[in-house]
Amino acid sequence: MNNFQFYSPTEFVFGRDTENECGKYVKKHGGTKVLVHYGSGSAVRSGLLDRVTKSLEAAGIGYVTLGGVKPNPRDTKVYEGIELCRRENVDFIVSVGGGSVIDSSKAIALGTVYDGDFWDFYIGRATPEKALPVGTVLTIAAAGSEGSGDSVITKEEGGIKRGTGSDLIRPRFSIMDPQLTCTLPPYQTACGATDIMAHVFERYFTNTKDVEMTDRLCEAVLLTMIKETPRVIADPNDYQARANIMWAGTVAHTNIVGVGREQDWNSHGIEHELSGLYDCAHGAGLAVIMPAWMEFVHKHDVMRFAEAAVRVWGCQMDFADPEKTALEGIKRFRTFLHDIGMPINFAELGAREEDIPTLVEKLGLGDGRTGGFVKLSSEDVAEIYHIAAHASL
Repeated sequence: MNNFQFYSPTEFVFGRDTENECGKYVKKHGGTKVLVHYGSGSAVRSGLLDRVTKSLEAAGIGYVTLGGVKPNPRDTKVYEGIELCRRENVDFIVSVGGGSVIDSSKAIALGTVYDGDFWDFYIGRATPEKALPVGTVLTIAAAGSEGSGDSVITKEEGGIKRGTGSDLIRPRFSIMDPQLTCTLPPYQTACGATDIMAHVFERYFTNTKDVEMTDRLCEAVLLTMIKETPRVIADPNDYQARANIMWAGTVAHTNIVGVGREQDWNSHGIEHELSGLYDCAHGAGLAVIMPAWMEFVHKHDVMRFAEAAVRVWGCQMDFADPEKTALEGIKRFRTFLHDIGMPINFAELGAREEDIPTLVEKLGLGDGRTGGFVKLSSEDVAEIYHIAAHASL
């Protein structure tokens, strides 16, 4: 196990009707004027936005609202939020929604107190030194942004998708009511589940030895998702299954399962170009890319993939041919994704094989390499896209 520092200051408030306590927690964490940031009209139609703002009023906290965040959140909405926060002297942001809304809120939090362009943080031109505090009311179990210091934004001009990270944008509190996820369509639920599993796999496939503790934590989260995701697809109102998935999403991305070990994140980087170009759901893109990446890199450490096949997917170990077991595990992963309603190839996602050169170019590797588990060149990435284009069960 490698040396590590683990910092997770977010106060998690979990359970039924906890959104009605939002004002209390804003006040506890020092907010006096709030931007309530949200996505589509569903937050209004469901009454959630009204419950949140009433809780702010009850706590004596002023607020302004800004809706309209789209999946793969856009820089244009971030600029709008920064301008609003500055004009209204906002000192706290409450994000009501899923990962896209939370990521947009984090970007606004950084940009409001920065003299330059917030995009500087996303292209590595600047390092965050301060940010407005953020709290969340989570409505989708997926990105884990409610407990992480990460944010991903898409630049509308050119469809460039980039991320940044800082402990400054870890939420001060996150309100997590599993009931709020019960109205999600099955496709969105499955996309979220895929993203959660990808967050774990990005950490699980590592070159670091003797990480038994976090190996077992990773496997526990994955086994939870394998059990609970079909349950909520079959019965969207299964509160206990929703609760387990919601907490799994948070555990998957606070980095508690990733400390002390080298991580990869190639699949996320490769997928970002798909959702940046085609505006597809991030989880759907990961469902296409992650098994393709596994097929491409599995020979780097066949036993690691065989372990995943046995411990996570219940395969029988073939000691005479471990690669056979490894490939069976990858096949079961792709079948699982198909069974919960995810696309497994370019055609099902709405991507085009002829766009692969554009996707590779947008990733911006040039003659360099990227990744942790296996360092990939531009040619390697192109091959992964080709595997994803032709994948089948």
